[in-house]
Amino acid sequence: MVTNLAEQLRQGTTKSHSMAENVSFVKSFLGGVVDKTSYRILLANLFFVYSAIEEEMYKNKNDLAICPIYFDQLNRKKSLEKDLSYYYGLDWQAMIVPSTVTQIYVSRIHEIGKNQPELLISHAYTRYMGDLSGGQILKNIAKNAMQLSDDEGTEFYIFREIENDKEFKRKYRQALDSISVTEDQVDLIISEANVAFNLNMKMFQELNFNIVKIMLMLLSNTINSFRNII
Repeated sequence: MVTNLAEQLRQGTTKSHSMAENVSFVKSFLGGVVDKTSYRILLANLFFVYSAIEEEMYKNKNDLAICPIYFDQLNRKKSLEKDLSYYYGLDWQAMIVPSTVTQIYVSRIHEIGKNQPELLISHAYTRYMGDLSGGQILKNIAKNAMQLSDDEGTEFYIFREIENDKEFKRKYRQALDSISVTEDQVDLIISEANVAFNLNMKMFQELNFNIVKIMLMLLSNTINSFRNII
């Protein structure tokens, strides 16, 4: 039985985590450049991802590997629904489709939920702990960059049922360490967590094209303004 799964997951995904943070879309976001069109596409893709994760976590909540980390206060689907309604309007469900990478991501979650539910640990850890850790910072960046008022359009980052993020993360790590898994299973869980990071990275890369379009548009506007001056 392994009792330090949380730390092994952290160490085993360090490289993937760093690579994901260096995707152009993520770097631009962290730098305060947030295109509303790209952002709402990201939220739409995340809606499909979290719908799959939360469906499979619920189906497997009595599994010995999933039960300890099943916290419904982490669920993001309903908060994403609010944000999508804000960005797309009340008819948002008819307006969103999963990207190519998102479809692959969703299919994988359903596949492991059916055949290897212990690997859901990887996807829950990768998404939820990342959201909980950086959510407040990302929320503020999004609000400033898109000039949002109050919490409109940023519900995704708000965990209303969690009073203390730091304490909850400690509780979550303890729950991970309480799961009875073999060394072989740990290796598979870490490997799947890196797959999850890679899928997230590719999902972000799909959005890079929109960032390039923005930069070209800004450059074109600058050139035209300069020509008008001279």
